[in-house]
This record gives sequence, structure tokens and C-alpha cells, in this order.
Amino acid sequence: MPLHKDDPKSVGGYRLVDRFGVGGMGVVYWGRSRSGRDVAVKVVHAQYAEDPVFRARFRQEIEAVRKVSGAFTAPVVDADPEAVRPWMATQYVPGNSLAERIRDHGALKGGELRRVALGLVEALQDIHRAGVVHRDLKPANVLMSEDGPRVIDFGISRAVENHNTLTETGQMIGTPPFMSPEQFTDARTVGPSSDVFSLGALLVYTVTGRGPFDADSPYLTAYRVVHNEPVLDGLPLPLRAVLERCLAKEAKDRPELDELEREFADALPESDPGDPVTLTLRTDRLRTVGETTSGADPGEATKPPGPGRRTGGWSRRLRPLLVVGTVCATALGLLGYVWLGPGFSDSPPAPASAGSPDSRWATVPTGFGTWQSTVFRTAPRGAAEALGKESGDPTDATCARYEDAVYCAGNDILPVRLDGRTGKTVWRSSLASTEPGAELNSFTLLGVRDDVMLVRQVVYIGTSGNSTVTVVALDTDSGERLWSREVRDETVDLGVSGELALTPEGRRVTARSPRTGAERWTVELPADNYCQLLTYGSGLYAHCFPGDESRPAELLELDQADGSVVRRVETPYTTGLLGTVDGKLALAVGTTGPTRPEELTFGRIRLIDPDTGAGTTTKLAKTYEGAVTLADGTLWITGANGLVTAVSPLSGKQLWQTRTGAEGSGRPTYDARTRTLYLASTSGRVAALDARKGTLLWETGAQAEQLASGEVIKSAVLPYGGALIVNTPDGTVFSLDPAHPERKPVTE
Repeated sequence: MPLHKDDPKSVGGYRLVDRFGVGGMGVVYWGRSRSGRDVAVKVVHAQYAEDPVFRARFRQEIEAVRKVSGAFTAPVVDADPEAVRPWMATQYVPGNSLAERIRDHGALKGGELRRVALGLVEALQDIHRAGVVHRDLKPANVLMSEDGPRVIDFGISRAVENHNTLTETGQMIGTPPFMSPEQFTDARTVGPSSDVFSLGALLVYTVTGRGPFDADSPYLTAYRVVHNEPVLDGLPLPLRAVLERCLAKEAKDRPELDELEREFADALPESDPGDPVTLTLRTDRLRTVGETTSGADPGEATKPPGPGRRTGGWSRRLRPLLVVGTVCATALGLLGYVWLGPGFSDSPPAPASAGSPDSRWATVPTGFGTWQSTVFRTAPRGAAEALGKESGDPTDATCARYEDAVYCAGNDILPVRLDGRTGKTVWRSSLASTEPGAELNSFTLLGVRDDVMLVRQVVYIGTSGNSTVTVVALDTDSGERLWSREVRDETVDLGVSGELALTPEGRRVTARSPRTGAERWTVELPADNYCQLLTYGSGLYAHCFPGDESRPAELLELDQADGSVVRRVETPYTTGLLGTVDGKLALAVGTTGPTRPEELTFGRIRLIDPDTGAGTTTKLAKTYEGAVTLADGTLWITGANGLVTAVSPLSGKQLWQTRTGAEGSGRPTYDARTRTLYLASTSGRVAALDARKGTLLWETGAQAEQLASGEVIKSAVLPYGGALIVNTPDGTVFSLDPAHPERKPVTE
């Protein structure tokens, strides 16, 4: 739908392209970020913006969706509940709703039904693990995307630990045919089992085209939900028995989701092996997929069928649908509806095999055990207590492994060392500023070299906006300060290269000894430029971008011995250096600049001969968006939606493409020894892929203690011998044995 003349041109920095539609709570727009990423932006109606109860409800919706991240849900990208007209931007998911799918093409059966049923179970597992009850699971709130169902609309969900109430007398919020009995009789008792009831009603509708309690009016439907037995005619016997238990009147009589997953796997037929996207969802919460053909065009597997083509028994006529929350309020006069949910425990995944032969994996270090901890645990040395998990927004905890330890830092997260074998906290730095008026200590991990942890400390003073920036070197054994240097780094990155600590002071960058801080050399960078300091292999580069975007950028290669400029190469302004391939520098040519491998939108690769400066441009099959790693002659790109793509930087050919549940992951980690690609979502979901073929070897459930919000630094996978250590932006740190990813971690 075209924009109206009174619609805003942009919201929260997102340019509005079109309208998706208008709901009871607000208008939903098709938006686009500066990097070209498509999102759905919901802006609430002006008449509701002044209502404090409505604002609380909208704020609750945002908090609920932010907690949830998984393969079959859709994440919030950005939001501002305090704006004049509150808004929320969520991931854009193309696809019809399940309700439209059934309306246009009839009931589901076979492999398609199996994928939907098991996908919805996994979505609810992710939702409940985050401490949220959906409360309005229905066909209209399930999108049939190319990679499986996506649960949307957390408009009336309630985080179960939040015991505040929001009441509107005379209103019932929900959709009666898919609501549980307790939603009508006592909303205070609504918990995760209520979603199991709704799932049962939804699947009855999915198979038969009618609900188990359908009646001519919502009043009579509500009565039947509370008092009558469900109508299950037409259901095959194995499935009927499972859904009958889901629709039990008493919540305690309904199956748990892990049990339900196993029963659906037994009661429903296997997916069609000819389906290009075959998901095998297992009760151990590990997920594997069939091998993607190397060298083929994986894009064919995800293209919507053209006219006359039918896939999985129905023609997928894709059109944009919004991934947003809306409240469906039906004034029945039956009872006041209280938004309140009881607490419940989070059960760990059931154990199972890794699904891959142990011979693939390297041996883990001696004394290693799987563990889970956080950067906030009490430390026996240094500052015993953390600055506080709630003192800032924990969305940027970063970690690095050095020898047998893990070193982490972040926003109001004091530098800390964890034992890599056990996860125990060894020490925490006492760097927190005691300067009068100091309100926030922000620490950025620069690297660990020569038994030294190097961090950038920013101390913000009051609300004046004033700050001091210091590079601090800490002894890895004790956590004690070795040296520090106040710097000015507004236009030059700080960094670590080889055995050097790089500290900018104005336009001059000084290389220092990590251990002593002694000056090794100094180089002056171009004036009026923003420069990124980058290290690839043994090369140190300064990529400098002038203030005038019409001028080209300049890539300087620096000699690490003395800082001299070895060579200068002009590059397009909208480029990001990715590394080297076949003896040439490889740069992504994108739509915005300057760009970094952590978040790129690009459709070409510029290959530059470092000796002559001559370059060639490789056009890619399409424009890609995501975080990029260049290793072993291959570009691996992870999209925000969990899609992983392998591309040849020399030919531009797409080698393979695989869907994972690791949404919002950072740059993938490549293990050359096992030829395995690892990635982790911000929720701590880890996926392992065969780097050559794109086969998804295994995938874990989410492990982060809380889902970080807003624009966050991404999770990281750190190889540790044959083991893995993973950190998420909220400060959760845990380890995995790739040969046995199902092993339950010991909580430290």
C-alpha cells in the first residue's frame, strides 16, 4: 500500500517505503535501514500514545519480543516506546500467514504438517525459555516463511516474572477459538501450558479447517472452551490422541513441550526427502539438515515458485507480511482480563548424540569440561563484585581466548579473566573510576598479547557528555595494571597488531610494547580522515576515509617493524577490507561507507594487487547483507535471519547456502583443522556447518541468560584446542565440546 500524504518519511532512522497495513494498535510500514536492511516498523496510533496504560502495554510487548530469539520466531531490531508516537521495528519476513495458507489452499498434511507442528513446538520452547507466555497463538500469528513457520505477535504476551497487572474491565484480550480455559476463568493462572492448549487448537484447525470449539458467537465459543470436550472428527488416530491431551481442561494434564515434540515426531509422517529445505527437529534440541549440493545454485531452493509451479502441495504466492505485535481486543462483557503469569522453571535440553562421527573433531584440552558462567560472577581476586548487571545495558560484552583462559570486558563490565577449562572466575580488575561525577565505565577489549590484556577505558562524567579515554594494560596473571596512556581517538581506531599496542594521539598513531608501554614507532595518518586500523595475516593496514564522500578512500599498508608506509592504494569510498585471497587484497564494495566486516551490504568484490595497485572487480550473483569472514579462499556471510552463504571472491559464484537458527549472529568462525564453520546468535544458539558443503552438522538451543536489546556487539565463537568457548552480548560465557554439543554444562 502506498504511503499516505500525512505519513512520516522516516521513523527512528528507518526510511519508510510503503504501508503494510493498519491494525488496532497502529500503522505498520515497510521500512529500510541506512544499510538497506528491510524491516517492519509499527507506529502506534496518536490517540493511544497519550494513554499510560497503552504505553505500558506497548513497552511490555517490546520487552517480550526482545527476550525471544530462535529459528521459528522473529526478533525485534529496534524500538522506542518513549517516543511521541511509540514505534517498534522487527525483522521483515516474507510469507503468507498460516490462516491465509489454509484459506487459499486447504488443510495441511504430510511433511508440510510435520514441519509446521515441530517448528511451532520449537518456537514455543524458545518463547518459554525466555520467560514469556505468548497468550495469542493462532493461525494469523504464524507466518509461512520459506524456511518454516515463524511465530509473531507478542502483543498480549506477559513475561512470567513480571507480576504487575494491567486490567481493562469488560474486555477480554485474545482470540476465543484458540484461547485456553484458564484465560477465561482465571487469567492469573495462565502459564506456558496455556500456549500448549492454543497449539492444540491451532493444529486441529490446520488439519481440518475448523477449530475444536467453533460456534456461532464468541460467547458460545468461550463457553465451549471452558465446559465442552473438543470436536476432533477427521483427525488421524495417532495425532488425535496427542491433540486430545493438549486440549485437556486442566493445565497440569497437558504434555510438556519436550514430550510433545517426541509425540509429534512419532505421530506425523516424515518430511518429503525431495523438499529442498528439510528440517529434522529432534527432541535433544539439536537440529540437523540435509546436505546442500556444492556448486549448485542454492538460491533455487529458496526462490518462490513461478506461475503454475506448486511446492509441498500448494502454490506459495509470497507477499510481504508484517512481523509485528497487535492486540486483538474483543469486548465480550464476560470478565476483566488480568495480564499476569506465574513463574516457571526452564528445563535443559534432553541429551542426545551429536549426529556426527567423533573422528571429525579434534581432542579437547586436558581437564576441559563443558560449563556456563557469566562475567558477573564473584571473583576471588581484585574487585570481587561486578559493577552490576543492571547498572548499564549489558549489550556489548566481548571476550577473547588467550592460552587457557578467557578475558572479557564491556559496558560497565570490569575486565575479567575466566578459566577456560572450568569457567571459574580467576580475577576481576579494579579499574572502576572513583573520579567525582563518574557515572559509567565502559571497557572495550582490544586484545591479549605477551601475557597482557589491553583494554580501552572510557569514563563518562555526569550528564555533560565529557569523557576520558585511556588505554590500559593489565597483567594476565594477576589483573594488576602495568601501564596506561590517555589517548584521543575520535577519528582513529585503537587496536592491537601482532605484538604491538596501537594508541592514537590526534593524527599520530604510536606502536607500543604491550608489556611495558614503551614506544616502538610513530606514524602520522592523513588529516581530515577517519581511519580504521586493520590486521590481516602479517599485514597491518590503515583504511582512511575522507570527510568528503565524493573522494576515494585510501588504503595504507604499514611496516610493523618501523611504521613506515609500504604502499598506498586508492579504493572506492564504500568499501571494507576483508583480507587477502590468492595474493590480492579483497575489499567488499557496498552501498554505504565506510564499512566493516561485522555488518556489510555489498554486491561486488574489489581485488587489488598490493605490489602494483592494479585492481579488478568481481560482480557477485546478488547483493548480500550480513557479517563476513574471508578464510581459506572463501567468503562466508551470515545474515540477520540465520542464513549462511558461501561465495567465491574470485569468481563471484555462490557455492552453497544454508538456513540456521542462529539469527543475528556475528562473523562466523572458521576452524581450518576440521573445516568447520561456527556461528552463534545473540541468544547463545550455536550452529556448526561443514565449510565445504554447507551441511548443518548440529545446532544447540539458546543459552544466553537474557537477550540483549538495541544495536549490540555480536556473539563470538572462540576455538580452544578441540573445544569451543562462546560469549554473548549479555555477558553469558559457556563452553562446548563440538563432538558432544548436547552435553549439559556445569553452571559456575
